[in-house]
Amino acid sequence: MAFKSKKFRRVGRDVKKRVKPTEPVEYKNVSYLASMMSPQYRILSRRRTGFSGKDQRILKLAIKRARFLALLPYTA
Repeated sequence: MAFKSKKFRRVGRDVKKRVKPTEPVEYKNVSYLASMMSPQYRILSRRRTGFSGKDQRILKLAIKRARFLALLPYTA
């Protein structure tokens, strides 16, 4: 028989619309990068930022570059 089991269906799951970054995501834009971090200077998750996977990877790279250049702290 070719029927799907009800056990594994995704019911009631709302797919959120991913947001685009409002400002350019560059290592030089320190204030915007700091807003995408927690008070302990950890990078916020995709669920919190609402970015797509591609935008989240760009954000991660920009934050790591800013940390390397001592524009942002590694920890608080």
